Amino acid sequence: MEKSSTLDYINQMFPTEASLSGVEPLMQKVHNEIRIVDAEILTAVRQQSNSGSKAKEDLAAATSAVKELMYKIREIKSKAEQSETMVQEICRDIKKLDFAKKHITTTITALHRLTMLVSAIEQLQVMASKRQYKEASAQLEAVSQLCSHFDGYRDNPKITELRDKFKNIKQILKSHVFSDFSSLGTGKESEESNLLQHLSDACLVVDALEPSVREELVKNFCDRELISYQQIFEGAELAKLDKTERRYAWVKRRLRTNEEIWKIFPTSWHVDYLLCIQFCKLTRTQLEDILENLKEKPDVGTLLMALQRTIEFEEELADKFGGSGSSRTVTDGFEETDKTENNNQIVLDIRKKYEKKLAVHQGNQDDDKDLAVPGAGFNFHGIISSCFEPHLTVYVEFEEKTLMDNLEKLVQEETWDMDDGSQTSILSSSMQVFLIIRRSLKRCSALTKNQTLLNLFKVFQRVLKAYATKLFMKLPKGGSGIVAAATGMDGYIKTSDKDERMICYIVNTAEYCHKTAEELADNVSKIIDTQLADAVDMSEVQDEFSAVITKALVTLVNGLETKFDIEMATMTRVPWGTLESVGDQSEYATNIKMILNGSIPVLGSLLSPVYFQFFLDKLASSLGPRFYLNIFKCKQISETGAQQMLLDTQAVKTILLDIPSLGKQTSGAASYTKFVSREMSKAEALLKVILSPVDSVADTYSALLPEGTPSEFQRILELKGLKKADQQTILEDFSKRGSGISQVSIATSAAVPAIPAVAPTPPPVVSQLPGSLIASREDVLTRAAALGRGAATTGFKRFLALTEAAKDRTDGPFRKLFNA
Repeated sequence: MEKSSTLDYINQMFPTEASLSGVEPLMQKVHNEIRIVDAEILTAVRQQSNSGSKAKEDLAAATSAVKELMYKIREIKSKAEQSETMVQEICRDIKKLDFAKKHITTTITALHRLTMLVSAIEQLQVMASKRQYKEASAQLEAVSQLCSHFDGYRDNPKITELRDKFKNIKQILKSHVFSDFSSLGTGKESEESNLLQHLSDACLVVDALEPSVREELVKNFCDRELISYQQIFEGAELAKLDKTERRYAWVKRRLRTNEEIWKIFPTSWHVDYLLCIQFCKLTRTQLEDILENLKEKPDVGTLLMALQRTIEFEEELADKFGGSGSSRTVTDGFEETDKTENNNQIVLDIRKKYEKKLAVHQGNQDDDKDLAVPGAGFNFHGIISSCFEPHLTVYVEFEEKTLMDNLEKLVQEETWDMDDGSQTSILSSSMQVFLIIRRSLKRCSALTKNQTLLNLFKVFQRVLKAYATKLFMKLPKGGSGIVAAATGMDGYIKTSDKDERMICYIVNTAEYCHKTAEELADNVSKIIDTQLADAVDMSEVQDEFSAVITKALVTLVNGLETKFDIEMATMTRVPWGTLESVGDQSEYATNIKMILNGSIPVLGSLLSPVYFQFFLDKLASSLGPRFYLNIFKCKQISETGAQQMLLDTQAVKTILLDIPSLGKQTSGAASYTKFVSREMSKAEALLKVILSPVDSVADTYSALLPEGTPSEFQRILELKGLKKADQQTILEDFSKRGSGISQVSIATSAAVPAIPAVAPTPPPVVSQLPGSLIASREDVLTRAAALGRGAATTGFKRFLALTEAAKDRTDGPFRKLFNA
């Protein structure tokens, strides 16, 4: 009933007059409820007033309780302070006794240790004098520990005296050990059976002494071992490059024969490892002297043999001692080379035994963890072989000579005669060239990956440039010399069907070399040292092959142009001025179609879409303008002759537009089609000017060929057969209207490309010209269209399409994908 009014409620309760009898009972009920509510309100008010006074009483009680609690806390704190004072009084004497006990205990311990130290030093002195190394090693450890307890008593005279005595004993032990080890390697160990055990005990003493003693002992031992090596290989007989392998055989034999004797050294000393490092450093120094003191260039075979054996030795050391670092990948062997190479072959077989050893070593790594070489980051790779790097020029020169000889041989053996059954469209010599380059790269990368590899990469660049030159020189050439230049025949190239196929193969080969050269550079940059990777670049080589591709495609176009020479000459010899009727297309147009039908399918099947499109653009930019200019080479052209030539022009245009379909490569041919249509329309416009009446020829020429020149216009008058006097009058009138013609040219070039036969509404630019000039232009276009319509009555209906007088007049520079 919240949304209902009181009146609505009453009407609902008492809807009829008869229901009013219940008003009294309802009123009584309401009054009872009101009384009950009033009683509840009064009770609540009384309770509220009583609760306020009770809250005050509770607050007062809580405050009193807090005060009582604070008093008890202060009382407890006071008693705690009294208890603490009492405890301190009780424990004062006990603390003094505790400190006294601690000092007495420390003194007793120190005196006991001092006694032990004095006794131990005396015993050690006796052991040192008797060279009892095994007992002395343990005693050294005990004395050292005892001395550490007296580090705080260094100012005490007695302690200082004991330390000095201990120091002297260690010096005596060191001298005894060094003296005993001087007999190792002299052969006495075989005579005295107990000597090896005695020296093994001496190693325990060395370990108990300072680490510097062990380092000095091992260094002296290694120096003594290498004295004989230094004396042997510094002599005149063995101090030669070809004796390098004997150096490594000597140290391996030394390690093998003394293996049992050297077991006296603890494995943690790694004496053989340190001996090999010192041997490598000494060998490098000696080899550097040998290489620098050579009076002549070293023999390539000898140099590479020494380098190869050095690399093998470094690999064996890295395998034996597990040296980390960038490991050199050793190939299974160099590729086989030509049988014609001389006896000093640089191709050497690399043994696989190192790989087997490496596999065994990796399998036992878990067992050898406790015998790890100290300073495992040492890298044996290149520790000796890097000294060969500055002297590998002769190797690079030899590789260059070998590659160039192989290149010359491959080019000479190339047939240059491709058949239809070949699986690839590239010359086999190109694949062979990259094969020998890869072999050379594999050989070099097994030897070095530093500057020599970069120098060899530059050799690869020169070899590929030489191959590009070979391809360039194989392209058919045009006329040359003074006679060719004087006759204008220097740009003409005669090509047969075989030549065209060969040129396509050269294009594809150059493209293959362009791509593979980049892949070669990527491979070398991954192999070569990081700091030299930026110098690896094949862009110049790729430019060479790009130039070959461009020249080859231009040669194809020039070859086709040369084939058209006879037909263009035939066109000029047709008696256009005496033709009596218009028939089918002329013989020269049919021959042009036959020439294209013979060449284009082959070119389309061999060339990739990109290069075929380039060929089309070159061909369109050549044939269209050439056909236009060839019309001017004709003699007098009559009206019938001009109509016949228009028919031939349409036929040639159709032939040219069918070239993409003929080559089965129609993708991307839209631009070519547009270009051919525009260029051939110029020839059609020229013929329409020749067809126009004499009185309107100037207007027609200005409208259809707005970019024409006065010399061209004069030649058109000659083609129409006008006499000199008549020509002079028209030319004078043409020259007077030169400014107007210029304006018409501008207007025409800005107008809509296609102008229908019916005179259109002039565009905005043309509307600004004088009214008479506009009317004259429309009249010319109407006449040109009428010429086309009239030509249909002579029997060639295809001529109707040519009546669009100014179609595609937006002339511009020739589109080119590449610069010729």
